[in-house]
Amino acid sequence: MKNVVVIGAGTMGNGIAHVFAMNGFHTTIVDISETALQKAVATINKNLDRMVSKSVLSELQKSETLSNLHTNNSIENAVIHADLVVEAATENIDLKLNIFRTLDNFAPTEAILASNTSSISITKIASVTNRPDKVIGMHFMNPVPVMKLVEVIRGYATSDTVTEIIMNLSKTLGKSPVEVNDYPGFVANRILMPMINEAIYTLYEGVAGVEEIDTVMKLGMAHPMGPLHLADFIGLDVCLAILQVLHNGFGNPKYAPCPLLVNMVTAKKLGVKTGEGFYLYSPESKEIVVSPNFRKQ
Repeated sequence: MKNVVVIGAGTMGNGIAHVFAMNGFHTTIVDISETALQKAVATINKNLDRMVSKSVLSELQKSETLSNLHTNNSIENAVIHADLVVEAATENIDLKLNIFRTLDNFAPTEAILASNTSSISITKIASVTNRPDKVIGMHFMNPVPVMKLVEVIRGYATSDTVTEIIMNLSKTLGKSPVEVNDYPGFVANRILMPMINEAIYTLYEGVAGVEEIDTVMKLGMAHPMGPLHLADFIGLDVCLAILQVLHNGFGNPKYAPCPLLVNMVTAKKLGVKTGEGFYLYSPESKEIVVSPNFRKQ
């Protein structure tokens, strides 16, 4: 396996491409937006510089990583020689299904098609292809270059051979893969999202403020980041989408998204990506402050 194509130049896509290119794979990032592609390459370059400054990477290794990295605006052209395609597009089922239909038509018949989806059924995604045995989930954690976990999700028809290949490949990338079965939210988000949702309910019901809730979880439960800050980091739209998958998939009211979360997404207060969620974010500073919407009266 030499040629890897990553679909999507966003935060997850550029992180996934970074890791593959750094480990010697010929890696192509695909996005319809040239601006997004340029931003992705700039982000990877900046992150590589940080690794060099910390002596994690040499200048030669940085140069080799960048030489392994390529961009393309066309899925059809990018995947014709792919051994592996990793889809890292927005968490939208219709978009993902359309991408996988295209991948199935243009990627070599022996190519493995993986999705970085954080909650959508791999079995459903595989059903629109003629190679369901070669469709699998590779759920990387953010930030991808730092986080070790990869959830490897087996769809109903995913073959043992493909699962073994992806488990071994993940180890080659320096990751710690965990094999899980295909049910809503898999493991990570089936546990994480209800916790975040409960934190939002705790704020919504006036039990405590943003900083108080996050402080309790950081100091009392040893979480490195409070759940409301983490929700901002993930993206409130992504949190809502995952909770909706859980709610629809299990039909259990315990997964119903908090009305406050729904309202914030409707108002486009999505967290870090829009500059405001439960906290305010400035592109010039790492400092965060509680949004005026959540200050105590």
